[in-house]
Amino acid sequence: MSSPEKVALVTGAGSGIGRAVALALAGDGYSVVLAGRRREPLEATAAAGGRMLAVPTDVADPASVSTLFSQVRAAFGRLDLLFNNAGQGAPPVPLEDLAYEQWRAVVDVNLTGAFLCTQEAIRIMKSQQPRGGRIINNGSISAHAPRPNSAPYTATKHAITGLTKSTSLDGRKYDIACGQIDIGNAATEMTEGMTHGVLQANGATEVEPRMDVEHVARAVLYMAGLPLDANVQFLTVMATKMPFIGRG
Repeated sequence: MSSPEKVALVTGAGSGIGRAVALALAGDGYSVVLAGRRREPLEATAAAGGRMLAVPTDVADPASVSTLFSQVRAAFGRLDLLFNNAGQGAPPVPLEDLAYEQWRAVVDVNLTGAFLCTQEAIRIMKSQQPRGGRIINNGSISAHAPRPNSAPYTATKHAITGLTKSTSLDGRKYDIACGQIDIGNAATEMTEGMTHGVLQANGATEVEPRMDVEHVARAVLYMAGLPLDANVQFLTVMATKMPFIGRG
């Protein structure tokens, strides 16, 4: 009997890190479900090659997430890998000036979205045959140290570390592994402003080095490719000269 195909789900798959990882997984033989808010970027990713299914999804909406995972079951019957990548930030304003709605929007996507997708993934992974799977959470350098005026993003990325640890612990009995990749300054649209200068902790504005996003994709592939009895719990991949070690 041949082994079942490998099936991955990537959230925030229409651009940046999500797109790069989705394409790398497809190139490695995975069937990939692409989730994100906007249909057009998802379909553009899907058109790049491989067996991919685009499912427009709002990860902050429980009903939308439930529909997403129902489509995963219907199309492929199993799930081997979830990459919780969808995320957003808030305007870089002083903490005391941030609107509640701006705070809530970041928490809903970055934290609640990852939680909802993790719940659904566990439900599939623990009941499928062969049992188990892997969940990889996109943390951030901000899971370790903040940038100025980044309270919502930093708080949610610190919380992702707690979610990663809890998922890793609670998933053990079902052969579900969970790890976290913390990424610093990957060259995507989101970090384009760093080439012009970004606010530092000392109040200065400085250009920051970036790295090719393909290095992130290769790191995720390594994590995903391990057997389920081995796990990368935490991995940091970053531009070597970015101001993280010694930040502030």
